[in-house]
Amino acid sequence: MELSLFIAALSIFALRILDVSIGTLRIGMLVRGHRGLAGLFSFFESLIWLAAAAQVLSNLDSPAKFIAYAGGYAAGTMLGSTIEQWIAIGNSLVRIVSPFDSPDTSDELRKLGYYATVVNGSGRDGDVRISFSVIPRKKVHEVLELVQRVNPRAFVTFEETTPVRVTALPAASLRK
Repeated sequence: MELSLFIAALSIFALRILDVSIGTLRIGMLVRGHRGLAGLFSFFESLIWLAAAAQVLSNLDSPAKFIAYAGGYAAGTMLGSTIEQWIAIGNSLVRIVSPFDSPDTSDELRKLGYYATVVNGSGRDGDVRISFSVIPRKKVHEVLELVQRVNPRAFVTFEETTPVRVTALPAASLRK
């Protein structure tokens, strides 16, 4: 492979890593309600994509450029999702289901400064306690370790929350 083709392929690969990583972050920001940041990311994502695509489309007889384009896309997907997990913007809902006769984790959550709501329920194997708490995504690992330490029998799930902006409804809509 000649040097100019190698440099072009490397450039395409790097540009794709960059634009796909930004695209992954853009989607994460959009889902979490950060529209302005998502819009800014989309501008740079499309600009970088255009530069990469132009290099590939300038010579459709180059398999090295095709492979660099596809490889950059794959690497960018992995890198973007890693960065998104690392910055962990937003909150997660933690749901802790534990047998009623086992240690309660909600007091420990409260000691860490989190709110915790507890609901009693009935499961397949008897009565259970279900604790709910909304925590920063960056603290998911810390909370999971706490639950494992306090009650290793607990079943834990996490799910991302979607921010909702509640505004006051007009009085007329409340009467309907």
